[in-house]
Amino acid sequence: MSLLEPREEALRRRIEELGPWFHNLELGGVWTAPDHFLGDYPAFKFRRFQHALPTDLTGKTVLDIGCNAGFYSFEMKRRGAARVLGIDEDERYLAQARFAAEELGFSGCAFEQLSVYDVGRLGERFDLVIFMGVLYHLRHPLLALDLIREHVAGDMMLFQSMQRGSRQVLPLEDDYPFTETEMFLESGYPKLHFIEHRYANDWTNWWAPNRACTEAMLRASGFAIETHAEDEVYLCRVSDIPYAEWGATAVYPQRGRE
Repeated sequence: MSLLEPREEALRRRIEELGPWFHNLELGGVWTAPDHFLGDYPAFKFRRFQHALPTDLTGKTVLDIGCNAGFYSFEMKRRGAARVLGIDEDERYLAQARFAAEELGFSGCAFEQLSVYDVGRLGERFDLVIFMGVLYHLRHPLLALDLIREHVAGDMMLFQSMQRGSRQVLPLEDDYPFTETEMFLESGYPKLHFIEHRYANDWTNWWAPNRACTEAMLRASGFAIETHAEDEVYLCRVSDIPYAEWGATAVYPQRGRE
């Protein structure tokens, strides 16, 4: 019997105890979700847009919102990020991420239980915010984007949302008279489809924007789209907040840690 077998057995047991896993990570030669219904997820997806991100993040800080088991946190650490903070509301995912970080030797990755609605408590802006696969699970998606922009986004944001409906983007004027109603019937007008019950057997799927809506919501929250990196993925930069002269856009005021 190999001396490595007891170690591998213990690793497999611990991975199983922490399961099920949504992120397929290789830890010590053992995969956490080898039978994932999407395949090698999210690695196969990341390969399609990884070129859009800086290859060298030396000295940069990263906030991974809705980090799950930490796949994107670890990828940013591999690119040299000085510090990575992953937040999630699900303690099981955070336990997975902490275990994976320890196994991978990523001491610069920390994980904390925190809602996107409470990012103001962090009291810090990050060079890169990752907000992947979260928006459509939120009951208040535009509020979340506003809070990210107001409190934690320092430069870049990597964003992804499930999209449904038209992929067309209807060119729009800045304003229309009250009598103009026909444009709302166009498939390329920004639309945020509300899911009352469940979608894909998931009761947390609340919203499904079309492409025009995704891009409009990003701009409305103060993010300029730099690269449409993949079908549903955008690399954005912090930009001016529309109508900022009229007052704060985010509902919640600035808050520190309690």
